[in-house]
Amino acid sequence: MNKKNAFILFSLVLVLLLSACAAKTSSTPAPDVYAYGGAPASLGNENAALPTAAPAFQDASKGLTAGGTTDVSAAQDRLVIMNADLTIVIPDPQVKLQAISQMATSMGGFVVSMSMDQTTLQNGQTAPEGTISIRIPSGSLNDALKQIKADAVEVRNETRTGQDVTQQYVDLQSQLDALEAAETQLTTIMQNATKTEDVLAVFNQLESYRQQIDVIKGQMQYFQQASTYSLINVTLIAEQTIQPIEIGGWKPEGVARDAIQSLIKFWQGFVNFLINLVLLVLPILITIFGPIALVIWGIIALVKHNRKKKAQAAKQ
Repeated sequence: MNKKNAFILFSLVLVLLLSACAAKTSSTPAPDVYAYGGAPASLGNENAALPTAAPAFQDASKGLTAGGTTDVSAAQDRLVIMNADLTIVIPDPQVKLQAISQMATSMGGFVVSMSMDQTTLQNGQTAPEGTISIRIPSGSLNDALKQIKADAVEVRNETRTGQDVTQQYVDLQSQLDALEAAETQLTTIMQNATKTEDVLAVFNQLESYRQQIDVIKGQMQYFQQASTYSLINVTLIAEQTIQPIEIGGWKPEGVARDAIQSLIKFWQGFVNFLINLVLLVLPILITIFGPIALVIWGIIALVKHNRKKKAQAAKQ
């Protein structure tokens, strides 16, 4: 084995060791970028401009200690992905859909997706129902939600979620640094290699590292933009879908309401009857028939007493 081949072999071993170190740098697995809504890199809009830097990460990285952990007191700004989901009832979903789209553009955001469908009601009529997903600057999230709910008849549900991805971003940066260092080493080895099989071996290894680098850069790019632009998913329901059912002029809720009113009136009359019976009728009956009852009772007692005396006299 000549010196050049020995050098190439030694360099390959060194690169493999560097890649192993890169794999151990992060204890956190690569995140599922789709878990935060939208697509990585472009986030559903190919024309949307990506941030040129990650200010939150830059501030957080200043607080890294020698062991790779983050000093929370030094890292005041975090890389946080904020999303929201809304379901609102609106008089005209089509008009509201366009209004939300225009609002997103005016705030410096963009529309990820939007659709309008027709839903069939129980009475056979149809009503519009739409969905729209937008991304707006994170600082405008509260204002955007306020505008979306401003003219809503009803807010069926509202959910906000937040995901702090600062540590994942730091780990990805460490992996990227190690992989780029390995890429540089492999490029040097390939330039110095003379045998075709050595060049091909190094080239294949180099392509593998470049693919990993592209994946990590895509994940980091997603984290940067997802933390800069919040995702809002809105479901729009037409007001007429929650109106009372009416078939041929007959309204079930009207019948139910009348039945309840009749029951309440019955209870009211029955309670009034009991009150009048106890506080009015009974005192009157006692006042009128009480003395008569006492006289009758006295006469009956007197008759019984006389009969008893006559019976005793007859025995003597």
